[in-house]
Amino acid sequence: MSMRSSTRNRKTLAVASMSAAFILALTGCGSDSDGKAKEENAAPPSSAASTPETESTGSDTVAQQDTAAGENVDTSVRLAEIRGQAGVVMIVNQVQRDAGGFVTVQAEVKNEGDKPVNPAQWAGSESVIVRQNLSSVGGATLVDKVGKKRYYVLRDTDGRCLCTTKIKPLQPGDSTVVFMQFPSPPSTTTEVDFSVPTFATTSLKISG
Repeated sequence: MSMRSSTRNRKTLAVASMSAAFILALTGCGSDSDGKAKEENAAPPSSAASTPETESTGSDTVAQQDTAAGENVDTSVRLAEIRGQAGVVMIVNQVQRDAGGFVTVQAEVKNEGDKPVNPAQWAGSESVIVRQNLSSVGGATLVDKVGKKRYYVLRDTDGRCLCTTKIKPLQPGDSTVVFMQFPSPPSTTTEVDFSVPTFATTSLKISG
């Protein structure tokens, strides 16, 4: 091989190596810039993604209320004392007719027995109430004997009751406040029979 041919080949290899290096450099820069552009144009993380979903509002707030009404009850007021099973006692503290067209019954339930009490039966036997309101007082009723009409606990379109739900089992000596809201009987009705499953029935006077 001649000296001239060898020199020409070395120059060709050198040019080819430089061209390959230059292409690689351009490719690297392109991917970096593309990555940065994607990062810059990407939408910021949604706050909803990092925030737990909240329960819906409106009529569905029933499920969130639980003992909301019952927490304001004055447990020193004793309008009636109703005996239940296994040493459980319900003390009614308030029966109030409200301007919204309903009657709210507020009470305190105490376990005066010597064994834990499961509140599941207080929801009654109506399948919709039991399914949507576990461990509630959704089975309570008011009876207007004069008007010959029974009133059930109010509920929304999904069957959630306007009453205390998610009641924990009561250990001996434990107590909890509960509330139930019913459609209001006529203003002329001032006394109703009140009952909750597993408890005796008692007569209550409506105030307001």
